[in-house]
Amino acid sequence: MSFLIVLISLAILIALIAWFKVDAFLAFIIVSAGAGIALGIPLERIPLTIETGIGSLLGNLTLIITFGAMLGKLVAVSGAAGEIAAAMTAVFGTKKIGWGLMITGFIVGIPLFYGIGFVLLVPIIFTIVNRYRLPAVFIGLPMLAALSVTHGFLPPHPSPVALVSLFGANMGVTLMLGLLIAVPAIILAGPVFSNALRNIKGKPVTLFEAAPEPDAFGKPGKLNSLLSATLPVFLLIAATLVPMLMPEMGAEALSVVKFVGAPPVVMLIALVIATYTLGIAQGRSIKSVMTIYVDAVKDIAMILLIIAGSGVFKQVMEESGVSGELALMLETLPVHPLVLGWLMAALIRVCVGSATVAALTAAGVILPLVQQTGVEPALMVLSLGAGSLFFSHVNDSGFWMFKEYFGLSLKDTFRSWSVMETIVSLSGLAGVMILNLIL
Repeated sequence: MSFLIVLISLAILIALIAWFKVDAFLAFIIVSAGAGIALGIPLERIPLTIETGIGSLLGNLTLIITFGAMLGKLVAVSGAAGEIAAAMTAVFGTKKIGWGLMITGFIVGIPLFYGIGFVLLVPIIFTIVNRYRLPAVFIGLPMLAALSVTHGFLPPHPSPVALVSLFGANMGVTLMLGLLIAVPAIILAGPVFSNALRNIKGKPVTLFEAAPEPDAFGKPGKLNSLLSATLPVFLLIAATLVPMLMPEMGAEALSVVKFVGAPPVVMLIALVIATYTLGIAQGRSIKSVMTIYVDAVKDIAMILLIIAGSGVFKQVMEESGVSGELALMLETLPVHPLVLGWLMAALIRVCVGSATVAALTAAGVILPLVQQTGVEPALMVLSLGAGSLFFSHVNDSGFWMFKEYFGLSLKDTFRSWSVMETIVSLSGLAGVMILNLIL
């Protein structure tokens, strides 16, 4: 009976979000409360369960996600992203420009949230399309594939960070394994796949044909832009590798490394440095930079609430005892836990459209199985991330943004954007399973 209640709850959650267009946070709270009552949690404990679920997840994530949003917004507003794109275009030239844009999307996508990155990079794509008279989809898809991969696989993006916390994975290890998986996924879904799309002809928006207005502030240099945008990645990797490479390190030195390598501290250090290198050093006042940061927090408020809602659903399953029962049942299925996690996230993604909701909802169900079977938590984070990107279609805002910006028919949007996302998802799963064999 408990399993039936969980399945009905998931079906109601999907219906509320996908069909009735209820906000995902409200849908999570409503469904979680209803599931808690149906599963026998005493009525007087339901409010406490909701509070505990929100606090247990957001307590670890709020600083990381907020600092990441601030850094990403500064990278966008300061012109650092444009400088990185210009550098890649200069290095790769027009013949290999898709590869340059792919790398740009990957680098810029690390600190930028997906929606911001999409809106920021599309003008760069169309500037190049108009300058060199190249097919828009052929040029643009590699960059957007890279953006999609960083959104689904790599910290400090909200969904991977939330999954790392949920499964108790190591942030640095997840990032390094994610990079190993991300690179081949981006190459396959980007430059390789886009070669088959050279003949797709759309009518891209003409909004970006005019030259941009001059900025009142200075632009950061290319090296400054690159290092400031990617500093969190280098710090996280360094903090993970240093104890491995220097096992004789003293206790005091190790405690310093652990402190500096803690994800919130990493993001704070990167943000403080970028405040100077991308803000103050370019002529911006502290007040101007802080205004950028306030806008960034507004951008991610709803994301934080969705993550909080998923924490409530997880808490209900734990307190009701369903998690343990579900783990025993899932353990008997003739499917590898990593494949099962990917499949659950993919199914929810197809139904709901949101990659973040898909990954976090699947995580709440699959968590007890990870604890029971001893699967590497970092690989489960990446498996769910890959599944959450599967087959973007008409219920995903990214699908419509791509269609409208590039002026495509529905058919061409499916055969370009939707197939690209599916390639990313399947490549990610293949990478996870290969790493599982090696580790």
